[in-house]
Amino acid sequence: MEVLCEGADTAPLGMLIVVSGPSGVGKDTVVREFLKSSDNCVLSVSATTRPIRPAEVPGRDYFFLERDDFIQKAQRGEMLESAEYNGSFYGTPREAVWCERLAGRHVILIIEVQGAMSVQKLCPEAVLVFIKPPTVDSLRERLLARGTDDEQSIGRRMKIAEGEIEFAKMYNYIITNDDYKMCAADLDTVIRAAAMSPRHAGVLI
Repeated sequence: MEVLCEGADTAPLGMLIVVSGPSGVGKDTVVREFLKSSDNCVLSVSATTRPIRPAEVPGRDYFFLERDDFIQKAQRGEMLESAEYNGSFYGTPREAVWCERLAGRHVILIIEVQGAMSVQKLCPEAVLVFIKPPTVDSLRERLLARGTDDEQSIGRRMKIAEGEIEFAKMYNYIITNDDYKMCAADLDTVIRAAAMSPRHAGVLI
């Protein structure tokens, strides 16, 4: 996980943007669509112990780690946050995030609610964005259409999703993903608005 910190001595501090939402809501699709037209935002690549899925690329989608390796890195403080979700560990490599922010780039973290709450405690300036489905039924349909989980796993994810949606009120912004391109446009609006807020605009003055 080599990190370059170019421009760290001269650039204003970039924002930390946390994006959460239930499994299957389309977080990754929305963020990647947004990044197509963004020139100052980067996506933090998370580490995970879950098995790699078809079409996923190590280092692009996730850093895929063995369970013991992940736990050791977390214990050494190499993770900004870490959480267990549906039997697998997920975490955010700390050094990469800080180097990107020091270089003046806004860093987007796509993480679960538990991890988002941990980041908020460590970084109160973080901008928290929750992406929710139009309806609970539509979320189940998306999970079924994805074809990566059996009925038992989908049932667990739906139960977790109900609890996650309850946490939406803890976020700074809530966006509904009815159409991923419109949702990406809403995310762009949110990030632009956050950059003009006193706590972030003040950093640049």
